[in-house]
Amino acid sequence: MGLFDGLWRGRAAEFDSGSAASNAIELTKRHSQVSLTKQGAETGNLRINLTWRMRSSDIGGPQRESLLRHPFKALKPPEVMGHSQSMVNVDLDLGCLYELQDGTKGVVQPLGGYFGDVNAPPYVKLSGDDRFGSASGETIYVNLDHREAIKRLLVFVYIYDQTPAFDRTHAIVTLYPSNGPRIEIGLDERHPQARSCAVVMIENVKNEVWVRREVKFVYGFQAELDRLYGWGLQWGRGHKVKSQR
Repeated sequence: MGLFDGLWRGRAAEFDSGSAASNAIELTKRHSQVSLTKQGAETGNLRINLTWRMRSSDIGGPQRESLLRHPFKALKPPEVMGHSQSMVNVDLDLGCLYELQDGTKGVVQPLGGYFGDVNAPPYVKLSGDDRFGSASGETIYVNLDHREAIKRLLVFVYIYDQTPAFDRTHAIVTLYPSNGPRIEIGLDERHPQARSCAVVMIENVKNEVWVRREVKFVYGFQAELDRLYGWGLQWGRGHKVKSQR
């Protein structure tokens, strides 16, 4: 076994399972799901947050040096920087398709003003719409005290009425359960023409709440995600309205 083989495996294990320092679990293709029930985190409000930054290479940031000359640079993640509207015109939005146990289906999203309700069906609420990628990002709350009423939730990200630019942004969706480590899903795959991404599925399976990484990019919008996951809703063009935070 070579020196760098061991280093790479150690890095992957740390990122998959989290660490005491980061107190986070990263869902990956290899380790794609986690049970909130087994963590004792199936009650209270589950907070789901979207944040994004522009990749440094798109604003003239430093390029990574040769790995032959600087092999340990391979262990350093790509630098990301905050952006302003003038740097990149990207408006990432967070949304959630929901299906309740009684068959009720719908969507929570800023487009059309479907902000939901955390204390009444669908027990999912969007806190607001961040149009410029601020530090706080966008947040959805799921009331897991009513988990018995929830069948499945598909959290997704889409680009609102702009040029596709997932390849120019570094986006992260983070879940903050009521107990245990946060759960992170990075949208780092390069899909320059994609306009939407199914990020994570939350399912109530035999009274156990599971979180499963999806990260499936599509070239359309919500209707295409609907078809991919069999939601069966009717879609039309909508517009954003001001949220009630």
